Amino acid sequence: MAQTAIKPAVVYDKGGKFDKSFNEGVFIGAEKFKAETGVEFRDFEPTNDAQIEQALRRFARDGHSPIIAVGFSQATALQKVAAEFPNLKFTIIDMVVDLPNVQSVVFKEHEGSYLVGLLAGLASKTNKVGFVGGMDIPLIRKFACGYIQGVKAAKKDAEIFQNMTGSTPAAWNDPVKGGELAKSQIDRGADVIYHAAGGTGIGVLRAAADAGKLGIGVDSNQNGLQPGKVLTSMLKRVDVAAYTSFKAARDGAWKPGISVLGLKEDGVGWALDDANKGLVTPEMKAAADKARADIISGAVKVHDYMSDSKCTI
Repeated sequence: MAQTAIKPAVVYDKGGKFDKSFNEGVFIGAEKFKAETGVEFRDFEPTNDAQIEQALRRFARDGHSPIIAVGFSQATALQKVAAEFPNLKFTIIDMVVDLPNVQSVVFKEHEGSYLVGLLAGLASKTNKVGFVGGMDIPLIRKFACGYIQGVKAAKKDAEIFQNMTGSTPAAWNDPVKGGELAKSQIDRGADVIYHAAGGTGIGVLRAAADAGKLGIGVDSNQNGLQPGKVLTSMLKRVDVAAYTSFKAARDGAWKPGISVLGLKEDGVGWALDDANKGLVTPEMKAAADKARADIISGAVKVHDYMSDSKCTI
């Protein structure tokens, strides 16, 4: 296939490139592309909203394409910048921007969260589990609602504690607060806690491990952050989204429009490796594998909170 010369770039979300979670997943995908092709990419870590638009425009002026905008909070800035540079390609992760030169990649986080919820319910000895979200937005409620459905599928009468870290972007990068919220849930009896909180989740996993309880990671495989104390991680393959965007552009196969990645597309899943294999029994793995197959076939329907802003369970 004829290869096109490309100048890729990435603008991260405000949680920072090395958050061990969402942003780092994108970085890993971009690095994989660079390792395979030798094509360098530029990237930028904004600390406030104004810098997002500035960075997108600066990369665009320098002729970078495709430019990946990481996270829903970049939608407004991208809408402006992509319209100004109609000949460049842009990819946004976690949001839909409807322009002819924008590729929008969204995920069925509720499906992956259902599977880790099922595992949490099966692993819990107290019948009480927890969820710590980052910024209180519908997307994070979508993770929580999928998780609750999975927990209840394992144990109908399980109790689920939920806390959000905050209502501003600072909620993605507050491991101290994450640890405090996890401790309060542990004090109420939770013995497995799932986080969807970016860098804040590092504190959640640490607090769970320190208390001799189990954490569940998110986005990237976080099992190795507290080996033997992280039950699993809900994988959201933002690395695949980044890699695919760059590769398709280089191969001349890049297309605008919406990609929705769920279990069927291998866009979400759960992590099993040396760090957590002692925590997941063969029966638990079989239950998760069956649930995955049932969700893909449509036999099990996981309600998407973002479809109606409700979690009726």
